[in-house]
Amino acid sequence: MAELIQVRRKAQVTLPRSARQALNIEEGDFLDVRVKGGEIVLRVKKLVDKDQAWFWTRRWQEGEREAEEDIRVGRVHSFGSAKEAVDFLHRRVRKGSGVTRKV
Repeated sequence: MAELIQVRRKAQVTLPRSARQALNIEEGDFLDVRVKGGEIVLRVKKLVDKDQAWFWTRRWQEGEREAEEDIRVGRVHSFGSAKEAVDFLHRRVRKGSGVTRKV
């Protein structure tokens, strides 16, 4: 998707609608600007509240992807109560299924 845009007064440019839609860029979003190999590279940056930053850590996102894959292939269990869930986990630990308890 290549489109030609023009630099306007005060060095302003308008991002084409197709690019904004493809990258879900909204008014007020931030763009990281870098010059790399003779090109201008723009990357969309979303600001996250500090108390929500944990969700975007590499470790958490890897866990999210693993959970999504488990759900996709049906590696899930449903329980009628918290006690049923805890009992299930205790049985798994006793069977040596790889689930371990942290002390």
